[in-house]
This record gives sequence, C-alpha cells and structure tokens, in this order.
Amino acid sequence: MEALSRADRLRLMKFVCSFAWTDLRISPEERELIQRLTAHYGFEDDDRKQIHDWLEVPPPPDEVDPTEIPRAHRELFYEAAKQVVEIDGHVVPGERDSLALFRELLND
Repeated sequence: MEALSRADRLRLMKFVCSFAWTDLRISPEERELIQRLTAHYGFEDDDRKQIHDWLEVPPPPDEVDPTEIPRAHRELFYEAAKQVVEIDGHVVPGERDSLALFRELLND
C-alpha cells in the first residue's frame, strides 16, 4: 500500500473522530486512541489542533464522504473506524449500523 499523503492522513483522522462521535460522546479510550494515532502519523501543530477540535465538536457530516477515500486506503480507513468504535468495549447499535454502512459504501 502506498503511503498516506498529509491530506489522506488528515482525512483518516476526520473519519476516526466522526466514528468516535457516533454514540454522541468521546470516551477516554477513544480520546487516547486518537491521540496515539495523531502521534503515529506525525502531524504538525495546525493539524493536531484541527484533530483536537474534532474531539470537541464532530466533523460536519458532509465532510466525511466515503467516496473520497482513495481505493488503496479504504481497508485502512475501515479498520481505523472499527478500532475506534470497539476501543471502549461498548458497541451500541448505532455504532454497529454506522460501521456496516461504512463498509458497504467502501465496497461500492
């Protein structure tokens, strides 16, 4: 798989944050995972601030479009979304449904 560009890394984090908000709250486990991912991908200060902002207020739904994810990265995006949904040990029906819909849209 090719490396993620800065724009794709930021898009990944926007999706991860969006999925973290599915149950209308950010758990400490989700916050920690997102912080670890932010460190892993080596974001600059401006991008880290943007990610922090998404932890305070979810990204607008019209900015999280699965069709914009490059095909080469779709599995990575799905796995990251799944990880954030499952990290707190409580997968509510809305999270399960959102993840299933996300998978379906990525496979189109």
